Amino acid sequence: MRKLAFAVLFLALLYVPLGADPDFTQILTAIDQMGNFEDSDFYCEYTLTSQKPGEPLSVTRGQMFRRDRTDQFVFIILEPVEERGKGYLKVDDNVWIYDPQSRAFNHSSLREEVQNTDAKNSDLGRSNLADDYTVTRSAQSTLSNFPVWILELTARHNEVSYAKIIIWVHRSNNLILKEEDYSVSNRLLRSVAYTRYIRVGARFLPSLITYIDNVNVGETTITELANPSVAPIPDDRFTKSFLERGAD
Repeated sequence: MRKLAFAVLFLALLYVPLGADPDFTQILTAIDQMGNFEDSDFYCEYTLTSQKPGEPLSVTRGQMFRRDRTDQFVFIILEPVEERGKGYLKVDDNVWIYDPQSRAFNHSSLREEVQNTDAKNSDLGRSNLADDYTVTRSAQSTLSNFPVWILELTARHNEVSYAKIIIWVHRSNNLILKEEDYSVSNRLLRSVAYTRYIRVGARFLPSLITYIDNVNVGETTITELANPSVAPIPDDRFTKSFLERGAD
């Protein structure tokens, strides 16, 4: 799996000075616009398959409701059965997790993991690269024979999940093919491979993502997206009361 996800041909990286064409801030904006739904709601089904050394596969299936124009999402767990009804609600920078057993809400953050996987709460919502990061270095290279820009992004503030991100962006369509996430001390925490995209209207979304934990060796999570829709979603979906009703 890892060899497939990261079958990469690395060339010598010759960094080009900022200010040279293209405008990398515009590329970040294009990436955000490609994956965000400002003019409609968005629904899909997620499957997260997590592998940890010495443990059986853990599979989580759920429903995602997103309203990017107000920066909200709701993620409801359907499987495993013992977790059914558990839900995540994001409003602005706040994430609330609903536990159907205790019928209580606990405050979380965008940095927290989704269901003890390598995916973060921040991975579920809209993309904000242009607002959250500054491009500090750039290079041209190839990734699995695709021409890419390698962009090093430094966080503008401390509300993001990672202080530094390096992304491999296809030069012809601005799709991210690979990502590396770093701590403030420049430690590689997580590697991400975007191995498949699907078209949703005029946009393209990653439908198969592999997250590799670079701290806990051997831990990986594969996220699959299916059945996307841009149909209107009722307003009450984005409320705590909806999660409470969904658990019944």
